[in-house]
Amino acid sequence: MTRSPGRSAAGASRPSRARRALAALTLALLAARPAAQAVEDLPARPRLVLQITVDGLRADLLDRSRHQLRRDGLARLLRQGVVFRDAHHEHANTETIVGHATLATGASPSVHGMVGNAWFDRSSGAFVYNIEDAEHPLVPTREGERDGAQIDPAQALARSDGRSPRAMLAPTLGDTLALGTAGRAKVFGVSGKDRSAVAMAGHAGTAYWFSTDTADFVTSTYYAPDGYPEWVAAWNARRPAEAYAGTSWELARPREEYLLGDRDDRPYEADLKGYGRTFPHPFPAADDPLFATKLLVSPMGDTLLLDFAKTLLESEGLGQDEVTDYLSVSFSGVDAVNHFFGPMSLENEDALLRLDGTVAELLAFVDRTVGPGRTLVVLSADHGMADMAEAAAEQGIAAGRLSGDEVRERAEAACARLFGDAALVKAFFRPYLTLDAERLAAAELDADAVAAALAPELESHPGIARAVTRRQAADARDGPLDLVRRNDHPERSGDLYLIQAPYWFLLESGPIVDMHGSPWRYDTHVPVVFAGAGLRPAVVGRRVRTMDVAPTLAALLGLTAPAGAEGDVLAEVLDAWRR
Repeated sequence: MTRSPGRSAAGASRPSRARRALAALTLALLAARPAAQAVEDLPARPRLVLQITVDGLRADLLDRSRHQLRRDGLARLLRQGVVFRDAHHEHANTETIVGHATLATGASPSVHGMVGNAWFDRSSGAFVYNIEDAEHPLVPTREGERDGAQIDPAQALARSDGRSPRAMLAPTLGDTLALGTAGRAKVFGVSGKDRSAVAMAGHAGTAYWFSTDTADFVTSTYYAPDGYPEWVAAWNARRPAEAYAGTSWELARPREEYLLGDRDDRPYEADLKGYGRTFPHPFPAADDPLFATKLLVSPMGDTLLLDFAKTLLESEGLGQDEVTDYLSVSFSGVDAVNHFFGPMSLENEDALLRLDGTVAELLAFVDRTVGPGRTLVVLSADHGMADMAEAAAEQGIAAGRLSGDEVRERAEAACARLFGDAALVKAFFRPYLTLDAERLAAAELDADAVAAALAPELESHPGIARAVTRRQAADARDGPLDLVRRNDHPERSGDLYLIQAPYWFLLESGPIVDMHGSPWRYDTHVPVVFAGAGLRPAVVGRRVRTMDVAPTLAALLGLTAPAGAEGDVLAEVLDAWRR
C-alpha cells in the first residue's frame, strides 16, 4: 500500500524559521513511524463469513457458565477472538426481528423498518407480522401438512403463511456482499425461527427455517420459486426430528455440576401442556401437534439446525473458492427455553451448555470443510432477557406482571374521561399504543396532544415506567427515550411507546411466562465477538453498538457498508486483523 505524498506548507517561496522547524519535526516523526503495510502482507480475505446469533443470549450468561464451557466451543471464540465486553442494542424494542435486522443491516429500526415482531398497519387496519407476504407462500415439504400449535403471540397475528424480506427497508450485509461480487457470493440464513433466517439472508440470499407444523426445514416461494433443491428435499425426507419422538430432554451432566441444580421446580415456570417444569421434559409422539414446538423449546431444535446447516455447507459448496460466501446460523433454543423457564433456570443452564457443544461441532465442521483460518466468525445475540418477575421479587426487587388488555382498558378509560370517546384508542400491541386517526380528525384532535394527555394516565399504572410520545422521542438524545427515537418509524410505530418498569413483564395472556423487549440493560446487553481469519485475540471494554457489526464485516471484506448502515467500523477488529 502506498501513501500519497504530503502537501507542502501553504506554497510559500520563503518558509519561515517556524515552518522550517515544523517541517523538520514532521519528517522526523514520519521517519520514526513503521512503514505502511503492503496489501499482500494483510491476511487473505476469508472464504466464509459465519455469523452465529444466539437468540436471547444475555451477555452475562456466558460469564456465568464460562468455567463449564468446552475449550473448542464458545470458549474458543472468547479465547481467540476480539471480545467486546460492553456491546448493546441501541433500540428500545428488543425483540427478535428488531435485533436480527439491526445486526444484518447496521441500521436502527427507524431505518430498516422492523420496529417489532408485529405492528399495527394503519392502511389495512390490521396487525402485521413482520415478514409475512401473501404473495410468497411457503413451499410445501410433504402431503397433508398438519397445523401446528402456535405459541408465538406475534406470529399468531399473521394473516398469511407467506414469508419474504420485502418489509425490510434496508439492505443487509449479505445483500451488499452479493452486489459487490456480481452475485457470485453464496448467501444463506438458517434458523429455528422464520424471522431470524429471513432477516439475515436478506433480499439477495436464501433463507430456511424450522417449521413447528412439520419439523421440516422450509422456505417460501420468494427464495425457492422452483421448489426445494434436492439436498433439502432429501434432508426433510429423512425426518430426523422424529428420532426424538417418545424420548425426553435430560440433563447433560450430573445435577451437582450445575450452578442452578437446586432450581428445577419453581412454581412460576410454565408447563407447556405436559412438558413439565422439571427434568426430564418428555417429547410426545411425532404426530402430536406440539411435537415440533417442544423440540424448539429444548436444545434439540438447535441440534437439528446444526445438522441442516452442515448439510447446507457441504451441498452448496460454501467457502470453496476465492469469493467470500456468507452463512448466518441463528440458534433459537436459548430464547425459547427462557420464555418458559427464565434465564436463571436449570433449563437455561443446560440449554446453554448443550449449545456450547453444538457450536463446537459447527466450528470443527467448518474447519474441516472450508479449512482452518479461512472462516471469519461473528458471535452475537438479537436481545437479552429479563429474569422472571417472580424471581426478581424473591430478591426484594419491585416487579410484577402487566397484560396488554390492562394497558388498553386504562387508555380507553382515560380517553372516555378526557375526550368523551373511548374508541380513540385503535390498537395496542406491545410496546405501541395506536390512536384512531379518523376519529381524531372528526373530533379535530391532534394525535400528539391526545398522546401527551394519555401519558401521565398510563404512567400512574403499576409497571409502566414511561409512556413516550413521538414528539418526546424525536427530541431525545440520550437515555431510554433516545432508544425509543431509534425505534420510531413514521409508518409503522404507534402514537405512544410504553416502557415497562424494570423486571416487569408486559405481554398478552398466554403460555409464555418470561419476556424481553425493554430498553433496560438486561435486554440490550449482548455478546459481540469477532474471531478467526487471522484475527488476533483482544478484549475491549468500551461501549459499542450492534449497529457496528455489519459495517465492520463489510470493511474486512473490502466492501462499502450496507446502504442504510448507521454504525461505525470497529477499529479494534481492523487492528487485530493486521499483522
